[in-house]
Amino acid sequence: MRIEKVINNNIISTRDKQGVELVVMGRGIGFGKKPGSEVVEKKIEKVFRLENMDNKEQFKERLASFPIEHIRLSTDIISYARESLEIKLNQNVYLTLTDHISYALERHQKGLYFNNVLYDEVKLFYPLEYSVGRYALELIEERTGNRLEEDESASIALHIINGELNATMGTTFFMIKMMREMMEIIEKNISMPEGRNYPRNRLVSDLKQLANRLVSEKPLRGRRDERLYQFVEENYMQEYEMIDGINHYIEEKYHCSMTEEEKIYLTLNIKRMKDLYVC
Repeated sequence: MRIEKVINNNIISTRDKQGVELVVMGRGIGFGKKPGSEVVEKKIEKVFRLENMDNKEQFKERLASFPIEHIRLSTDIISYARESLEIKLNQNVYLTLTDHISYALERHQKGLYFNNVLYDEVKLFYPLEYSVGRYALELIEERTGNRLEEDESASIALHIINGELNATMGTTFFMIKMMREMMEIIEKNISMPEGRNYPRNRLVSDLKQLANRLVSEKPLRGRRDERLYQFVEENYMQEYEMIDGINHYIEEKYHCSMTEEEKIYLTLNIKRMKDLYVC
């Protein structure tokens, strides 16, 4: 490969055999080089493939603005997330996470601390991504000597979630807040006997799937089972009315709505949970 552009001493751009632009990172990979020079392969640390990406120039400019140590940190955290969670992540997460780490370290060194208002919700709804955030805190401390606040584990997890869902931070906040409020309504309406708990995992999974569909506005495909609808409405009216009430709430507050299939599905799961853990 030959250098097409030297972005800075540590980042250059080139092209692969198919002509797709690549941004290549490595300490000193661009030092003293000119367009047309051969890329020193042993210096390559990370390759970004700019295929089907909008704002390529902005991506290169922002990447070049970060200290290479912070890019390495985010790259290693993202690699850990991909391998341990077996997920695919949007390439923009390299920019957003590196930017966050740089800013978090700067705030920490100035003694400025902020609470993450969704800390508990991230732990509840995204425990695997939260575990990546905990790993990130250990790695950041090991590399920089700075121990960031515990809330930062949830903040880092949010960037992983964004990359996973291909969403913006605003959309992810919106979705988690909606899930939290739906769960609060359900738990308020289910009176658990004193000393008894129920496993939240199934409900968490159901609400995540629902909220993701509501936010993405993907149509739900499937055939309506009239006999099932009639059975639920006749036999599980209390549970159905609770879910219908939640639907009215999110329609008014978030301007999105469950399908009848989704309401029936949640009704059945709530009824099953009550039968198992309440009675």
